[in-house]
Amino acid sequence: MALGKRFGRKLQWDPSKGGHWAVPLVLMLVCGLFAIVGEGALQALKYDRLAIVDGEFWRLVTGHLAHMSISHYALNMAGLLLVWLLTGRYFSLSEWVTVLLVTLAVTTAGFWFVDRNLLWYVGLSGILHGLLVAGSLRGLRELPGESAVILCAVVAKLAWEQLAGPLPGSESVSGGNVIVNAHLYGAVGGAVAAGLLWRRDGQEASI
Repeated sequence: MALGKRFGRKLQWDPSKGGHWAVPLVLMLVCGLFAIVGEGALQALKYDRLAIVDGEFWRLVTGHLAHMSISHYALNMAGLLLVWLLTGRYFSLSEWVTVLLVTLAVTTAGFWFVDRNLLWYVGLSGILHGLLVAGSLRGLRELPGESAVILCAVVAKLAWEQLAGPLPGSESVSGGNVIVNAHLYGAVGGAVAAGLLWRRDGQEASI
């Protein structure tokens, strides 16, 4: 039994091998293609509540991948790289895909069921907050001090946005309105994903 467990551990994906970088690379590629196409892609792919009601359900996903402009895309990709440099090593490729999907689902559900007056949205910022929160929560195991600082900074940012609105200068940099609730929903989604993976790890460890 001990030999089997040891062999099983060797077969597990090692995030340090670099496979987890596939997630940001794919996101950069897909979002970049949409950004290059321009206004046509924006209108066809953005989260548009009225269009979704009419059956254009792909917008529930593609709204997070479309951007208002090349500068908006570049800003989010810089954020994605920063998130990965800080926390990318903490999850395997399959775990990051789980985090991504859960965060996307929770953020979109927040738009649909809570922010019913939100007519349209584009950008990866909500998902970025979820990825950062999930990675930092996992990072508490290995680098608790650094991860705690990151989490405190995220909580402080979210609190500021809920009480005072977008951070100063963020709207001028992004080139449009900042939907601060996207950041909140994304962070909640990341926490949910981290909790699900933590529970799974606990169940596997007890077998």
